[in-house]
Amino acid sequence: MTSALDAVRRRRSWSKVTDAAPTHAELLTLVSAAGRVADHSSLRPWRLIELRGSDRVRLGRAINKADGHKGSSSKPLRAPLLIAVVASYRKSKVPRWEQEAVASGVAHVLSLLLDEAGWGVLWRTGDYTRSKPVAKLHGLGKNEELLGWLYVGGKPPRSRPGRLKAVDARHHVSRLPAEKPKSGRSHTDDHEA
Repeated sequence: MTSALDAVRRRRSWSKVTDAAPTHAELLTLVSAAGRVADHSSLRPWRLIELRGSDRVRLGRAINKADGHKGSSSKPLRAPLLIAVVASYRKSKVPRWEQEAVASGVAHVLSLLLDEAGWGVLWRTGDYTRSKPVAKLHGLGKNEELLGWLYVGGKPPRSRPGRLKAVDARHHVSRLPAEKPKSGRSHTDDHEA
């Protein structure tokens, strides 16, 4: 059995996928697990929308309309399943940014679960996520924002695996800045020797 650490270390974005996709039932199982992200006050300020088949063509038309073009963008046809990630803000003491972080967390965990289940995933965004034609297509309410789509499909066979860039955690983890000494006391007086 693969550990969560191994799964995360192997994760990559798949810009090209095959026409295979998880079923609705398979997706529901993974979404149930992804929904367990940290969520202040358990607001569940998110929802997901499945786009399959002709839904993707409709999205292509909305994207082109948002860009001021006629016809249909082929971008949504790059994967057989698109999962729209929607932040659904709730009236609460929990700030809006924190609710958006929960929706983003669900999307990220879902992408990891999909990858671990053998699916290729890529999170796509764009200026049109905030456009009226795209919002209308997705049926977004006044309290909602589209954060992007998870493009999901089968992982194509590779002759050799792509190289993953290692993250040097030392460049991203630090301690609090040193406290400035109060007059008459040295900085080391606050710490045990």
